Amino acid sequence: MRRFGRTLVTAVLAVTLVGGTAGWASGDSQTAVTGPPPGTDAWRADTVSGRSLPDPATTAPREVAAFFAGLDDAARHRLLRSHPLVVGNLEGAPLPLRYEANRIAVDATGEARYASLAAPGRQILAFDPRGRGQVVEVFGDLERAEHVSVIVPGSDNDAAGYDTRRKPATGPAGMARSLREATGAESGTGSGSGSGSGGSLAVVAWIGYTTPVGVGLDAADGRLARAGAARLARFTAGLDAVGAPDPVLFCHSYGSVVCGLAARHTDAADIVAFGSPGMRADTAAALRTGARVWAARGPSDWIADVPNVEFAGIGHGVDPTSAAFGARRVPAADVEGHTGYFVPGTQSLAAFATIAKGAAR
Repeated sequence: MRRFGRTLVTAVLAVTLVGGTAGWASGDSQTAVTGPPPGTDAWRADTVSGRSLPDPATTAPREVAAFFAGLDDAARHRLLRSHPLVVGNLEGAPLPLRYEANRIAVDATGEARYASLAAPGRQILAFDPRGRGQVVEVFGDLERAEHVSVIVPGSDNDAAGYDTRRKPATGPAGMARSLREATGAESGTGSGSGSGSGGSLAVVAWIGYTTPVGVGLDAADGRLARAGAARLARFTAGLDAVGAPDPVLFCHSYGSVVCGLAARHTDAADIVAFGSPGMRADTAAALRTGARVWAARGPSDWIADVPNVEFAGIGHGVDPTSAAFGARRVPAADVEGHTGYFVPGTQSLAAFATIAKGAAR
C-alpha cells in the first residue's frame, strides 16, 4: 500500500510538471532531425580514385580520419566543393576542411538568418539547415588545444538564434566566449591560440541536436534528448578521431538530459550539469562514465520548482545537486536566474574555468 502511495504521488507530480504549474510553460512539439546530412545520397554514389566514400551514417569517425589522411589536397578539396554539407558534418574529417565546407554550405542556403555564420574568422564545425537548423562553432584553436570544453545547451537554441543578442554570457555562444575569457584565453572567434593560462583552451558551442521550444512536453520527456545523445556521442568520437583531448561537457538545462543519456558513450573528462531538471539517472555512478560529474544550481533558478521525478517517460529524475545524486558541487550562490552561470564575476564561472583548464581537484 505504501508503495502504491509513492507511485500515486509521483504520477501526480509528473502531471503537474507537464501541466505547467511547477515552472514549465507551453511549447511547440518538435520533430528531431536525425540521420546523415542532406546530400548523402550523392556522396554515396561518388568515388575518389575508384574508392567508395565513407558512409556518413555508419563509418566510424576514426575510419573517416584515416580515409582523409590517405587523400592529397586536390582530392580533399574536390570532395568539399562537390559535397559541402556532407564534408562539413562528417565527424573525423580534417577540421580546416570542415570549416571551409561549412562556409560554402551556409552561403549556398541564401538565407539571411544564416548569413552571419559565414563571416570571416568564424569556425563552423557543423551546419545543418534542416528544421530550425543546427550549428556547431569553435572558439579558439581546436587543432592545437590542450583542453577542450563543449557547451551543450537546452531549449530554444538553433542555428539562427544561438548567437543572437541576449544578456551577456547567457546564450551558447556567449557562454563559450565567457568561458575562454575566464580561463585567460583571448575572447571572440577565430583560430588564434590566445595568451595566458587558458590560451590553449578551445570551447565548442554545440547546437548539434533539435532542442525543445519553450518548456512544454518536449522539455519534460526524453525523446529529443535521446536523439541528441546519439549525436553528441558521435561528435565526441569525432573529436577523438582528430586528436583532440578528452572534452569537458558543460550541460545546461535540457542539455544536461542529453549529457546524462550520452555520458557512457563519450570519453569526457568531466561532465558539468547546471540548471538541470535531472539527468535520467538516480546517481552520478549510474551515468556509467569515467568522467568526474559536477552540478550547480543558483538560488533563483526556476528549475528548482520542477519536480525531480520520472514517471511513464515524463520528468528527468533525481536533482543532480542533491546529496543523494553524488555529484561534486559547484558553488553558485551568486548566480541569478536560469542562465546566469557564465556571467563574469560569478563563483560558478570561476569554478567552470578551473574545471575547463583541468585544474580542479
